[in-house]
Amino acid sequence: MIETAFMCLALNIYFEARNQPISGQIAVAQVVLNRVAHQRYPSTICAVVKQGPTRPSWRDKNIKIPIKHRCQFSWYCDGKSDKPKELDAFRWASFVAHGVMQSDFTDYTHGATHYHSIEVFPRWALAAKKIDAIGDHIFYKY
Repeated sequence: MIETAFMCLALNIYFEARNQPISGQIAVAQVVLNRVAHQRYPSTICAVVKQGPTRPSWRDKNIKIPIKHRCQFSWYCDGKSDKPKELDAFRWASFVAHGVMQSDFTDYTHGATHYHSIEVFPRWALAAKKIDAIGDHIFYKY
């Protein structure tokens, strides 16, 4: 698969929010764009999506691979395939990615840079300002 900003965003939407309503998928995408716009995070969509600690590959020390379960977005370094299996869901994620990148959708998160599933409560959420809950995710701003 070719790495482009569009593909990185579509994959992030797919793996993080494919079971969410469209508003939840837009919100997850918007968090990525909000991070790109924030000085604290990398300045490209792919760098934001793939942000996390790396280690040298055992095959080639010049290749850096993400450390399992330490990425900003869990799907990227969970050790599973990053190839979408549900094609209809990936088409929707792609539609959302296109719309968000073209500024066709409202930022339902009001500038949020973080979110988590309602099934967990990460320590960082204590220090952040809760913005809203959309679908199965809670969105925050620092």
